[in-house]
Amino acid sequence: MKRAVLSMVLFFVLVFGFVCQASAGNVIDRILKKGVLTVGTTGHYPPFTVDDKNGNPMGFDIDLARMMAEAMDVKLTISEMPITKLFSAIEKNEIDIALAGITITPKRNLRVVFIGPYYVTGQSLLGEKSIVSKVKGPEDMNKPSFKIVVSRGTTGEQVARAMAPKADIIAVKDMETAFKMVIDRKAQALMADEPFCVVMAFRNQDKKLAVSAPFTFEPLGAAMPSSDVLWINWVDNFLMNLNATGKLKELKGYWLADPSWMQRLPETEGLLYKKSAM
Repeated sequence: MKRAVLSMVLFFVLVFGFVCQASAGNVIDRILKKGVLTVGTTGHYPPFTVDDKNGNPMGFDIDLARMMAEAMDVKLTISEMPITKLFSAIEKNEIDIALAGITITPKRNLRVVFIGPYYVTGQSLLGEKSIVSKVKGPEDMNKPSFKIVVSRGTTGEQVARAMAPKADIIAVKDMETAFKMVIDRKAQALMADEPFCVVMAFRNQDKKLAVSAPFTFEPLGAAMPSSDVLWINWVDNFLMNLNATGKLKELKGYWLADPSWMQRLPETEGLLYKKSAM
């Protein structure tokens, strides 16, 4: 009997120890052994993530990723993909963390861990001033004749479908395509995070675009695998220290209040990228 009890105790100790070891540092171990931090992003969501004139990633989240890599003394690899693939990439251990202006939602939180928020925004409409100025609330766009374009898989799509179920909601592959539809007047408005809408309106002043007040509360956070408690704790403390030292405030000031960074964007006719890249 004693042997049976002892064997059972040893079994649970070994199993529990194995699980704890697997969950306490597997991601951090991978990063340190490879000497590389792999960050997933979309590259289609200024001011958080976008490519510059030379095709290099830049933005609020990209700077955040660089600061993480520097703090860990490792190299940084940026992996761009649609937002719909970011979560599966985390689950498959293809990336270590996702930074892409990602809204924290209960549904997404069932798949990945979120740390944050490091920024709070809301969903707004972007369109011609003559159209957006008439939208005072959801009822003004909740009709079949009102076309709202969204990037597929974003919270913009979720909010548009929830707030205006009767509207003609058009889901496209990315923000570039969505914005082009507004410029080409194939949709009356685009729904997205307010900072993105403000950037595009500012950059395309000749188009006489306007941005509505936010309709929602949108906390943005870092999406991470749930398999490594140490990695989750490290990122949480990293963001806490950034906030305490004022560096997070500096990032927000540059990317969300100072338009000078827009000079680094490709020269285009109202789009995110050069025509040759479309």
